[in-house]
Amino acid sequence: MAMVSTPATGEIHAALSGDEVQRIRNDFPVLEQEVNGKRLVYLDSGATSQNPRSVLEAEQEFYELRNAAVHRGAHHLAVQATDAFEDARATVAAFVGVRDDELVWTANATAGLNLLAYSFSNASVGTVGSAAARFTLGPGDEVLVTEMEHHANLIPWQELCRRTGAALKFIPIDDDGALRLEEARRLVTGRTKVLSFTHASNVLGTINPVSELVPMAREVGALVVLDACQSAPHLPLDLKALDVDFAVFSGHKMLAPTGIGAVYGRKELLDAMPPFLTGGSMITTVTMEEAQYLPSPQRFEAGTQPISQAVALAAAANYLRETGMQRIAGWEAVLGERLVAGLGAIDGVRVLGPAAGRERLGLAAFDVDGVHAHDVGQYLDSLGIAVRVGHHCAQPLHRRLGLTATTRASTYLYNTTEEVDMLIDAVAQVRPYFGAVTAGAAK
Repeated sequence: MAMVSTPATGEIHAALSGDEVQRIRNDFPVLEQEVNGKRLVYLDSGATSQNPRSVLEAEQEFYELRNAAVHRGAHHLAVQATDAFEDARATVAAFVGVRDDELVWTANATAGLNLLAYSFSNASVGTVGSAAARFTLGPGDEVLVTEMEHHANLIPWQELCRRTGAALKFIPIDDDGALRLEEARRLVTGRTKVLSFTHASNVLGTINPVSELVPMAREVGALVVLDACQSAPHLPLDLKALDVDFAVFSGHKMLAPTGIGAVYGRKELLDAMPPFLTGGSMITTVTMEEAQYLPSPQRFEAGTQPISQAVALAAAANYLRETGMQRIAGWEAVLGERLVAGLGAIDGVRVLGPAAGRERLGLAAFDVDGVHAHDVGQYLDSLGIAVRVGHHCAQPLHRRLGLTATTRASTYLYNTTEEVDMLIDAVAQVRPYFGAVTAGAAK
């Protein structure tokens, strides 16, 4: 049994064993198929994870037995649907260490970040009352992000600054993909109203030092927003312990269906924020002239909610909890070390982010000298290996590193060391293969 250090916490504990991973794989029907006559090797969980049977069955069971609108009916099915919906909220909230009335359902993390940015924008109009004054921005104020952000944690803030006149600034990275903390200390000032950053980079695998960044914001009274899309599925996560004000994550990256995500916010902050989307299900009293809104989380859940998806996300959270997040993180640390070391040893391959032996997620984005990432991806697909290609919604980061696109392999609890080795062996053949193709075309 391997004993490993969990990324981000440093705790020593047992990782999943190879036998356990094989049993886990049996829960995922999609992994049983072949692609191009080869057994599927799925290494794209950083984009979208696969679903275990228990999650698929939870969503199907809801539609078969309890399908109804929630919070708006007194009949039997409506009560059952509402109970399932709110039980799911409590389950997922507990999974990330927060109260159930501090978790707002959204379509995904991108929707959650836009919810925050537009709520802050609405507060900045100046007609929503003194309780929302903390969220107002205007000329002279600053929003601070990092150079490694996914576009979902960049563009909403760009647009917020455009609407309000605030300035957007960013913390740069060094050549190894780590934040330059000395620059962060210089950039966090009394003008900083929001500090929003990714917990873990979807390109670099870097795990950012939340415990160092949050105090910087606290010293100047700035709000802290955490993008937990890559940490919620892969690391033990306690948002209260991290002391952030808001956080977002998506279900489809943590074994759940698409179309469901969540925003965490401190209860007192959510209740003070003006709503973003308005309509049914989020009001108390409506006249022809105005409306009064429910407290959070309902004030941010206008319209028909993603009920079955929330139920399925709760099933996914239970699957991960029962498997053990520390053990999952430990197994992915093993896979990530093997992945980075193996790819880094191939001539002409550049791996982004922390080097082997340093703390990182179990993913690796890499560049193959002389071969475009899309060609690398197609070659790997011909061997049944699914990876991600492109800029991974992080163009500024790629530009900083002198690249336009990379290939990314990302592991999860159902991947094996054999699959990592298959990828490494295949990548080692990419340059010889395309060199031969090029030479043949030149004749």
